[in-house]
Amino acid sequence: MRYNSSLISRARELRTNATKQENRLWYDFLRNYSPRFTRQRIVGNYILDFYCAKAKLAIELDGSQHYEESSIEYDLTRTKFLESLGIKVVRFSNLDVDNNFEGVCEVIHLEVVGRATPAPLGHPLPRKGASD
Repeated sequence: MRYNSSLISRARELRTNATKQENRLWYDFLRNYSPRFTRQRIVGNYILDFYCAKAKLAIELDGSQHYEESSIEYDLTRTKFLESLGIKVVRFSNLDVDNNFEGVCEVIHLEVVGRATPAPLGHPLPRKGASD
């Protein structure tokens, strides 16, 4: 998949300075998930928060800045580009991760199961209160 190599240092910076919600989703669920997810994956001219190549699935965590008009337009353009490559984008707010972590993990798992071939064999979802 082609990508803009000038974004490599920015992707590294985003991994190093991940939000609390990105770290929670990564360390408490996606890091050991199978099939494999990567963090801050560059696709074209965009950096995806989390990406599963086997399922062609992008997971985006949105802070408040994503609800401003200019960001909404940017995200729409970005999503259309990714969809043109067959990548599905699933967005969650940071509040979703804070208030319904298990639900976020379940949605991600169901998306992966529905898109990955062959389907993953029952990945354990985090238990309620496991990292609270």
